[in-house]
Amino acid sequence: MAKKKTSQKSTARKRTRKSRPQEGLIRRAFRWCLVAGLWGFIALSLVIAWYGAELPKLIDKPDFERKAAITIRDDRGEMVARYGELKGVNVTVAELPPNLINAVLAIEDRRFYYHFGIDPIGMLRATARNITAGRVVQGGSTITQQLAKNLFLSRERTYKRKIQEAMLAVWLEQKLTKDEILSAYLNRVYLGAGTFGVEAAAQTYFNKSAREMNLRECATIAGLLKAPSKYSPHSNPSLARERADTVIMAMRDAGYLSDSESKGATEQAPAPLRKPTGGDIVRYYSDWVMSDLADMIGTPNTDLIVDTTLDSGVQRAAEEALTKALRNDEAAEKKVSQGAIVVMDYSGAVLAMVGGTDYGLSQFNRAVQSYRQPGSSFKPIVYLTALENGMNRNSIVVDEPIRTGKYRPTNFKGEYYGEIPLYAALAYSLNTIAYQLTKHFGVDSVIDMARRLGIEAPLNRDLSLSLGSAGIPLIQMVSAYATIGNQGSLVQPYAIRRVRDKDGRLIYERSNRIVRGRSVVDPRLTQELAGMMTGVLEFGTGQGAKVPYPAAGKTGTSQDFRDAWFIGFTDTYIAGVWVGNDDNSSMKRVTGGSYPARIWRETIMGAYNARGGGGFMSSLSPAPVTEFDPDAEQNQDGAFGDLISNLLSAPATNDQPRTGIFSGSTYKDTRADEEGRKSDWSFND
Repeated sequence: MAKKKTSQKSTARKRTRKSRPQEGLIRRAFRWCLVAGLWGFIALSLVIAWYGAELPKLIDKPDFERKAAITIRDDRGEMVARYGELKGVNVTVAELPPNLINAVLAIEDRRFYYHFGIDPIGMLRATARNITAGRVVQGGSTITQQLAKNLFLSRERTYKRKIQEAMLAVWLEQKLTKDEILSAYLNRVYLGAGTFGVEAAAQTYFNKSAREMNLRECATIAGLLKAPSKYSPHSNPSLARERADTVIMAMRDAGYLSDSESKGATEQAPAPLRKPTGGDIVRYYSDWVMSDLADMIGTPNTDLIVDTTLDSGVQRAAEEALTKALRNDEAAEKKVSQGAIVVMDYSGAVLAMVGGTDYGLSQFNRAVQSYRQPGSSFKPIVYLTALENGMNRNSIVVDEPIRTGKYRPTNFKGEYYGEIPLYAALAYSLNTIAYQLTKHFGVDSVIDMARRLGIEAPLNRDLSLSLGSAGIPLIQMVSAYATIGNQGSLVQPYAIRRVRDKDGRLIYERSNRIVRGRSVVDPRLTQELAGMMTGVLEFGTGQGAKVPYPAAGKTGTSQDFRDAWFIGFTDTYIAGVWVGNDDNSSMKRVTGGSYPARIWRETIMGAYNARGGGGFMSSLSPAPVTEFDPDAEQNQDGAFGDLISNLLSAPATNDQPRTGIFSGSTYKDTRADEEGRKSDWSFND
């Protein structure tokens, strides 16, 4: 019995000795954990204190950097385009549709109203999903944290920023109510297309206030929060639709929608999110304005409002005229795919600009940036040079084949009229006459005239220039015609009337709309040329452009039908039209008298319907009507018929009408000089 007791005591002592080391290990582990935790707490406190030291500065200077928003307005003050980044009007949660609030909470932060700025449960859930997926598929930031980042922090991805973000989120929760935090977030979050805040986004994407959005629109806006560019309704309508469906399903899962409501919303046909093709054509105009603005004031550092000369009625007329003519099977058969239009008044104000058929497909502005051969539409510059050097509208020239020299242009249809008045040669667009005039008055004289009229493009110093072989932007050609119509006073195109900042302070204003600029050509000569150019519409190559107003113009077709033009002016408007192909391929016998002339006529008629006209003393102002007698001796070679009798002409520059014969290298003036003798005028080759 004594042995048994001794054995039990011995076993108990062994157990005690065995358990003491185990207990000591646990105590030591606990102690080390406590120490490590303490040091960790101290380290964390130091980190928080270190990073927190910057918080007062961050809070005092909220960071809301964005590009300046530039709003382009037409001449009536209506917005036509916007650039940069726009901050919308602030709205509160109470003002917004419940569907928008629920959509944002369902897809971004379902526990928003229950956490203290940081959501540990949400972070753990996001971490688990990311580990399961093997990649980042869900973020753990709350709406409060995102607001803190947007308000106070940069976008760099560092531990410092994440710690400061969490600290600021907790601080915001102490300073603001949940509704105030959510309102601030919805007013500042970036939602693509340069918009900040749900109000600006609703206006941009749906042309309505955020207060008026329906369920699907609310889901679309909420869907943008993940990736604004990727899910933009404008650039990716199909992805935006899919993302909106995802948001609606999330709303159902969160209990904000019933099964039937979510099903009805996803099956609902969404409203068109993208403008019809070509609907952004006005952006060609506004892009041109932006390029001028940069040259004028540099890079803006504040929001700007730019008032322009754009007349939206004239712009619509031009857009409709071009798209109607070129977007059909006939145009496709004729292999003409592109076009451009510029409409100005005599002050130089550009009222409309169409740089192509579809801005969405190509932002290249063919009205300004494209250097295309104007063909015979360059000839008025040649004829004006001849008038300045002593010829007049009734001067007789000889239309015959060119048989000397390396460059031997022919007439369009191979027809030659023999002796013909200068005005009829222009109306019929005779290549041989333009060639002869350029050859004998000199290429340099023609280039000088073009420069004075406002053409800045490089011009080749050879005789092919007489037929418009140099590439010239449409806007420069229209400006040159405007100067002709403006009685020889230079017209320089402009679009910007004034620029103000967002507070209404004037930054720039065009001094005044001076119609009569610097005189570059004798007004009597431009009036005579304008009278000659009326024949183009009355009986010449541009009859398709005829309008019920006094008008003058010129057709142009480049070699192999690569370009076709019509440029003309009335007493109120100057407009130019070009059609062709971007790859410079040939069209199927499309001339300036066909598509361009008809487009010009539709554009001009639309301009008169939109804003009226008249009252300006242009080169067309009033000119006597004269009849050309086809039976006169000077016209025995005939070929132009009695249609010439309808010509509206301008008076000659001399009191006594001058006639003459221009052929070869000599122009013989048949008017007696002061001594009563005939004079021979010889010109340089």
